[in-house]
Amino acid sequence: MTRGSTLPAHRLSPLSGRLAIPAQTRTSPAPPPDGFNGADDDEAHRTLLACLRSLRWARRIADHRPYPTLDALLAASDEAAYDLSPGDLAEALAAESLAGLPEDAYGAAYMALDAAHAAYEARFGHAFVICLDGVPVDEALDRVLEGIRSRLTNDPEDERVVAAEELRRLARQRLVASVRGTGL
Repeated sequence: MTRGSTLPAHRLSPLSGRLAIPAQTRTSPAPPPDGFNGADDDEAHRTLLACLRSLRWARRIADHRPYPTLDALLAASDEAAYDLSPGDLAEALAAESLAGLPEDAYGAAYMALDAAHAAYEARFGHAFVICLDGVPVDEALDRVLEGIRSRLTNDPEDERVVAAEELRRLARQRLVASVRGTGL
């Protein structure tokens, strides 16, 4: 059995000898992090350790310089963060501290945050970490308290995975700020 065409034949309109090619837009990649690429080893390590206190993570990123673009540097940061061993993760978490509150936060907010953080530290043995990238300042306290409360129900292994992801996001955010903000 043969099937017949259900669509009429398509005819191309004459284009005066030219092919119609749709316009393509290219987004140019972020420029290379030249300051970071050219920094001496000690300065690069200091910059990286300010982003995430893992010696292995910092060494791995610094040793693979130069990076052609900021995106390549961030991809390397992500990959190195995904490869953190439990010991590397413990090292990085030990150096973290609770995010500060806005100056106009009221006293009860400080008490609530301190109590929630103490409960979290007692359960998991390390500081609560959360990346608030893109969260408006006036919502940060609520987001932190909500995060602590919801994550207190995690079992320790699940929370280790969540904390590692939050550290990765924090390192990425800090690295972008450092490279863009200080000219590194």
